[in-house]
Amino acid sequence: MRYASGEEARKGDRVRLGDSEGIVVCSLDTGEFSEKYSREDWEYLRSGILVDFQALGLIHYVEPEQGLQLVSRRVAESASS
Repeated sequence: MRYASGEEARKGDRVRLGDSEGIVVCSLDTGEFSEKYSREDWEYLRSGILVDFQALGLIHYVEPEQGLQLVSRRVAESASS
């Protein structure tokens, strides 16, 4: 799924819908799943993303809702130490 801005939705993205902020906890389109929202539990949905909003709860999107905006991307984990 892509946001209205054209960017592909990815696991870990911070998003906003109105006054509510949430985090993309899995992207079925890119095959990215978090530990809490595993592939085995959610792959039956087949496409789209799951967003966990603090105020709204868990919402599945196949197409972006008007007003759903990308706030920030998850910072890539560093491989160097």
